[in-house]
Amino acid sequence: MPFPPAEFLCGISNTLIAEERSYDIQTMIAEHQQLHSTLNRDQTVVYNSIIESVHNKSGKFFFVHGSGGCGKTFLWRTIISKLRSERKIVLPVASSGIAAVLMPGGRTAHSRFKIPLDVDEHSSCGVKMGTDIAELLQNTDLIIWDEAPMQKKYAFEALDRALRDIRGNISEDNRLKSFGGITVVLAGDFRQILPVVEKGNRHDIVSACVNRSYLWDQVTFYTLKQNMRLKRGNTEQLNNDIDEFSKWVLDIGEGRLSFISDDDPNKDPEVVIPQKFVIPCTNNPLSDIVDIVYPNIECNFKDHRYLRDRAILAPTNKVVDELNENIMDRIPGEEQVYLSVNSIDEGPVNETELNSAFPEEFLNSIDMSGLPKHKLKLKPGVVVMLTRNINQAFGLCNGTRMVVKKMFKWTVECEIITGSHSGSRHIIPRMITTPCDNNSKWPFIFKRKQFPLQVCFAMTINKSQGQSMEKVGLYLPNPIFCHGQLYVAISRVTSPEGLHIMLGDGINYTKNIVYEEVFYNLPTE
Repeated sequence: MPFPPAEFLCGISNTLIAEERSYDIQTMIAEHQQLHSTLNRDQTVVYNSIIESVHNKSGKFFFVHGSGGCGKTFLWRTIISKLRSERKIVLPVASSGIAAVLMPGGRTAHSRFKIPLDVDEHSSCGVKMGTDIAELLQNTDLIIWDEAPMQKKYAFEALDRALRDIRGNISEDNRLKSFGGITVVLAGDFRQILPVVEKGNRHDIVSACVNRSYLWDQVTFYTLKQNMRLKRGNTEQLNNDIDEFSKWVLDIGEGRLSFISDDDPNKDPEVVIPQKFVIPCTNNPLSDIVDIVYPNIECNFKDHRYLRDRAILAPTNKVVDELNENIMDRIPGEEQVYLSVNSIDEGPVNETELNSAFPEEFLNSIDMSGLPKHKLKLKPGVVVMLTRNINQAFGLCNGTRMVVKKMFKWTVECEIITGSHSGSRHIIPRMITTPCDNNSKWPFIFKRKQFPLQVCFAMTINKSQGQSMEKVGLYLPNPIFCHGQLYVAISRVTSPEGLHIMLGDGINYTKNIVYEEVFYNLPTE
């Protein structure tokens, strides 16, 4: 967007504040008028409350609850354009990179507020007084944090403590206010996947949620009910089918359809899947679901829209790898294999002893979450997903789906096929990655240099959160294993006709894990 006149920024030495006030007023006014005119009733109520809190400097704390596709991102764009047209500073953030890039100027919360990746009750934000980011936070009018339920409560508490300290320099009263007196809006869906707690049980996971924080007593809660993602039909019958599907998805998410087997009352609850969504099981179920979700992929793999609008979901990385390998074999073209370079820090042990204890073959075999694979196979036209944040301003964040265009020895050229940056091409380099939980699992610091890419015709259910597609195949040779996975998977589609589920032979039911207690202190809708 055009930068404002020099006289407006005269005296502003903080580049972060200048950046947040660099939006063209007329553009923001026009965008706001267009967006505001199409808000539905629920969105308008939330909009008015948030704008009023900002204008009155009330510093209220809101939570906006709603299923995927209910128009939360559209609401954020409307609020952001309104406040930025008034030269107010809005910081839109999200718990995931995919959700962050959907908002204008969005960033991940961890990068914006310097929150530690491994956060606990003693963590604090790495924002120092007197820095540009501290001054930016002193002048901030609104913070919007999307996909909040997937983040541990300690992240919000760390931000609360940091803002009280930073803004306490403006007024001592701010030290007594939540988030230092800034209006804060959290949003998300507690039916979706909750915070990841390593080796945590059900109680640990629910206790880590934001609605178990001391901040929750001060929240003003709103619910968006109308699903905007599901495409409406041209007839009353089609619209009735869509309404029925929407209700079924919500019932799955809240565990209302689950039943416990009489044969084994200790088993996890299960749910019956309507027959119209179930793919008949044959001797080769993996190939069958590929044929349904990616028909004639040998001819269609060069069509970016074809690739963008479909994906196969599965609970585990092992199954996802099998699916991707099956599809890769069908795509014509020469395959290129990239091998990683692995190393470990010497520490108190010399290099000879390290090489003896941990040979190269062992290091190559290490495969864990957040770490690229040692062996990466690519072809031109293959769909890949970025596995780490590189530059969110250009749409290069963890979860971005791209197509491989050219392969070189040290770099790969890819084109983004999803989001607002669709069509842009970028050179992806090899990067050094260290596992976040490295210190707790290994007696050394492990590093892997590899492209931050993974083949992505199929992806895990957890990775699909925040994405929407016209055709989704859910492959369940093994059932889901945590709260919200089944709900997230079936709610990725834009129409009931796009959902296809592969279960076991002759089976029409599957496991559905829902932690009902996470909803206990949410206002009834």
